[in-house]
Order: sequence, then C-alpha cells, then structure tokens
Amino acid sequence: MEENYRIKCLARTRKETLCEKLPIKGKKRCRMHGGAENSGAPKGNKNAFKHGHYSEESLQRKREVTQFFRGYKKLMKEINE
Repeated sequence: MEENYRIKCLARTRKETLCEKLPIKGKKRCRMHGGAENSGAPKGNKNAFKHGHYSEESLQRKREVTQFFRGYKKLMKEINE
C-alpha cells in the first residue's frame, strides 16, 4: 500500500494534464476525482424522469388539436371565398 501513496491520481484535469494530488488509501483516484466514499453520480437516472410530454395521451391530444385547427382553417377559407 505504500506504493499507492507515491503514485499520483490517474485522473485528467480540464486542461488534460494529470492530477497532481495523491490518491486515497487503497484507491487510484484522489478525493476530488472519485476516490472518496459515496462519490460519483447518484443512484437512479433522474434525467429519464417521465414528464408526460411524449406520452401516448399527450401525443393523441396534440393530434386532435392540430386536426381541429386544420379543419377550422379550411372552413374559414371556404367562408371567405
């Protein structure tokens, strides 16, 4: 384990240089780059949360509204001719 402290963190910085920090004991990364306990992304994908914009009900409602306005536009065009 002593060798682990001589090696620097294997992560790359935003400038694409190697991180200068020492890794956490028993890890290959420093505390800033994922060596710390409970570090990393949270469990579960919050980005895939279903908001309903593309649900089948919502899409059907959008089709009905579009069809209604197309019919209205066609009717108004016939009246004005």
